[in-house]
Amino acid sequence: MQEANARHRRNTKQRQLVLDAVRSRHDHPTADEIYLSARKEDDHISRATVYRNLNLLANEGEIQAVHVKGGDRFDLRCDRHAHVVCQECDAVTDAPLPYEEALDTELAEQTGFAVKGHVTTFVGICPSCQKRVAKK
Repeated sequence: MQEANARHRRNTKQRQLVLDAVRSRHDHPTADEIYLSARKEDDHISRATVYRNLNLLANEGEIQAVHVKGGDRFDLRCDRHAHVVCQECDAVTDAPLPYEEALDTELAEQTGFAVKGHVTTFVGICPSCQKRVAKK
């Protein structure tokens, strides 16, 4: 049903503007950062419109929502991949690791769940924050 709705949903100017704003960045922006980018192109777009369209685009698989402490971040990459989050500045970066489908199979066998996939998020301290902390 969701897929049928996506096919029949018209692509509004605002939705395209939000999608373009996410796709123009490679830093996993917040909804507020996307809102500010979209406002540069259309000063009438509302925060609610941006948030609604980000969620819709993520649900339709056009972008990926990365759920982290402090609120979702948005990723133009929709393939299965891991992220690493800085505990100091909340920066989010793609982790250069392959997706391990064997984990899905192993977990399904051990639990009886019909495992559809997994999300991996590593936490640590980014190089910039490490330098800042070292200077103190």
